[in-house]
Amino acid sequence: MRIAIFNQKGGVGKTTTALNLGAALQRSGNPPLLIDLDPQGHLSSIHGKTPLESGHSLFAFFQDLRALEELEVDWENIGRLIPAHQQLIKVDSIFGKGPAILNKLRHGLDVLEEKHPERHCLIDCCPYIGVLALNAIFASDCLVIPVSTDYLSLQAADQITRTLQVLEPVMKRRIPRYYLLTRFDRRRRMSDDVRNKLRERYGDEVLDTAISENVTVAESPSMNQDVFRHNASSTGAHDYRALFDELVERGSLPIRTTR
Repeated sequence: MRIAIFNQKGGVGKTTTALNLGAALQRSGNPPLLIDLDPQGHLSSIHGKTPLESGHSLFAFFQDLRALEELEVDWENIGRLIPAHQQLIKVDSIFGKGPAILNKLRHGLDVLEEKHPERHCLIDCCPYIGVLALNAIFASDCLVIPVSTDYLSLQAADQITRTLQVLEPVMKRRIPRYYLLTRFDRRRRMSDDVRNKLRERYGDEVLDTAISENVTVAESPSMNQDVFRHNASSTGAHDYRALFDELVERGSLPIRTTR
C-alpha cells in the first residue's frame, strides 16, 4: 500500500505523521519505506545521517535515472528511507508536466514492489501542487490529509478536495482519502468546531482519530526520534498508535500480524 501524506498548507503535521505512522508500522513488524518528496527535506533531517550529495537522493531518480532501490538508506527502528535534497526544487523547471514525468514515481515504485510486494510506502509530500506532489498523488493508493484545527486549514482542505476533483478525470479514478485532525486541543471550542465542519463536508472520510497538541510530538523530531522512542506512554504516542489501528481497521494498511 502506498500512502501519500499531503496538504497544500504547511505546518499541519505532514512530516510528523509520516514519521510516526512509519514507526507504528515498524513496531507492528511491518517496516515501511518512507520517501521524502519535499525539497525542504525535513523528514531526511530527522533521520540525521542521510547522504549530503544530490546523487544519492531522490533527485537522482528524476535527474540521473537511478533506480529507487539504489537510493534507499536504512532507518533504525523505522524501516528504509529515500532521502530528499534541495535540488528537488528544480524538478518542475527541468522536466515540465508531461505524462511521463508525472507518472515517473508510480513506475519506479511498481518496479520496487516486485521485489518487496508486502512493504508499505509512505510519501511525505511538499506543501504545494507541482510535479513532485502530482507524482505522489498519481503513485498513491490512498491519501492522508492532515488538517490542523484552525479555520485556515479547513479552507485548505476544501482547496485540496477541489484539486483532486480536477485530477480525477486525468487519473481515471478517485483516490481514497482520509482527513486527519492534528494539533487538536480539546480545551478549545475551535477544535470541535473544525472537526464538526469537516465531518459535515466529508463524512466518513474524516478519521475518528485526532492527533492532540502534544509536547512529545512537537519535540521528538528535534531529537531525531519518533514519538514512540521519545516517550511511548505519551498522549502523542497513544494518538499515533490509534491512527495506525484505525487505518488497519479501515483496510488501508493491510499488515502481517506479528504482535
